[in-house]
Amino acid sequence: MRTPRNSRVLAALAAIVCAWPAAAAVPELSPDARAVFVAEAAEKHGLDPATIDTWLGRARYQQSIIDAMTRPAEAKPWRDYRPIFMNDRRISDGRAFLTEHWALLSRIESETGVPAEMIVAIMGVETSYGRITGSHRVLDALYTLGLFYPPRETFFRAELGNFFRLAEAENVDIATAKGSYAGAMGWGQFMPSSYLAYAVDGDGDGRRDLWGSLPDITASIANYFVAHGWQRDLPVVAPARFDGAEEFAPGNLEATHRLADLAERGYRPQHAVGADLPATVLNLDGAGGREHWIAFKNFYVISRYNRSQLYSLAVFQLAGEIAQARPDGATPLAP
Repeated sequence: MRTPRNSRVLAALAAIVCAWPAAAAVPELSPDARAVFVAEAAEKHGLDPATIDTWLGRARYQQSIIDAMTRPAEAKPWRDYRPIFMNDRRISDGRAFLTEHWALLSRIESETGVPAEMIVAIMGVETSYGRITGSHRVLDALYTLGLFYPPRETFFRAELGNFFRLAEAENVDIATAKGSYAGAMGWGQFMPSSYLAYAVDGDGDGRRDLWGSLPDITASIANYFVAHGWQRDLPVVAPARFDGAEEFAPGNLEATHRLADLAERGYRPQHAVGADLPATVLNLDGAGGREHWIAFKNFYVISRYNRSQLYSLAVFQLAGEIAQARPDGATPLAP
């Protein structure tokens, strides 16, 4: 018996559907795991358990966030990472921002010792001066990474609890707050714990608003640097000559080595840097070949924002370019 044409078409379509890989199931938080987190966050932050449970009910797992975590820009070599931030647009926009807001930035620089161009460079690298502050719901980002991403679960689980505390402390709207795929917020991309610990009320309105108040944003970035040990008028990083037999790999960015000891390993600054300050070294693959740098405590302070040496060097170099627009003609970042 012949199969009617429509039936054959339907059968063919059914075969295709059956052969197509099934969509991956969206992970769900078990009732027990949810109860444990609610109790944990409520006790640590003094929050109402029912409120936390309600907020968790609004959170949604996002596979795109997991995917983004597996391909960070910092995995690139320096020759490919540097052009992301050191380009004409970011430099010119940074200089314009510095000029426009010089009164505010110079006041914060005077009060804290953090150069105005360094504050601007952080915003430039993080959010292109406030234009790109993130399109992910912070709730979804921290829920996904804190409860479904084992490699960083401990950190992001704590940040989710901190976000709930922040929501109450600063009247942040849990349902609408947007940030990066990692849950960083505002022009300076503060994680919830950093927001709670280092954000300041720069405009005196009784709130710490890192999305909409430029005085709060800039003062908070400067305060973050000060809190992590920024040293007024001291160098950050300097290019080095290397004539050693084997490169030295310190293993971290802490400035714990004497310049004399680094010299014995073949690293010497290309120009004078003043006193024999504690330092460390960077060995990078640049566009023109191998690059060597001597980095000081202030470089380590930048890295508290992002632990990558590439990030810290990009911020420093962008700040140096932005500094050319300083109305006072000073060069506070010069080694």
